[in-house]
Amino acid sequence: MGSVHLVRHGQASWGSDDYDVLSSTGVEQSIGLGTSWEASGWAPTSAVAGSMKRHAQTAIAAIDACGHGDGYDVDAGWNEYDHLAIAKAYDPGSMTADPKAFQRVLNLALDEWIAGHGEHAETYQDFVARVMTSFAAVAADASSGRSVVVFTSGGPIAMVASHLLSGDDSLFQRLNDVVINASVTTVIVGSTGPRLLAFNESTHLPRDLITFR
Repeated sequence: MGSVHLVRHGQASWGSDDYDVLSSTGVEQSIGLGTSWEASGWAPTSAVAGSMKRHAQTAIAAIDACGHGDGYDVDAGWNEYDHLAIAKAYDPGSMTADPKAFQRVLNLALDEWIAGHGEHAETYQDFVARVMTSFAAVAADASSGRSVVVFTSGGPIAMVASHLLSGDDSLFQRLNDVVINASVTTVIVGSTGPRLLAFNESTHLPRDLITFR
């Protein structure tokens, strides 16, 4: 039996010139994850990361802290949907909001995106298809008894978890709202296919490093 471990990136840099880089807290979270792997004597067989900077930085920090591993492969199928563009298309003023106010706007914007309203560079259905295609690839890799870590974002993690729990994307938004930075969602892969074992596990992080944005 193999396993897939979906890791949300560490905290990004909200309100800065470049959101797509880890904050100092995000770096701490990523190191903490890798340190917990090292302390338990566990290391992934292989690793994959989305092509965003925050994915790469989380992967590098965690793998280095773990002390094991030969780097990671890149698969842009694990990238997050463009939440900033989706929110801005719905409400141009959302970019100046505080994180909680922005989240409220984003959730409304996601409703419209999911319903197929508006013009977007990537449709919701295209997002679903690419994430589940990338998940099928890592699940196939893990089926031979390997442990595969994927460094990605909250959206893809929520999408995979929703499909494993309900068979479709109906739980996507509920799960997407609660994915913790640098948390781990574990999927076991055996003869009956992939099954969700643990969602959003974060015991490797002290309380003051628990963040959602």
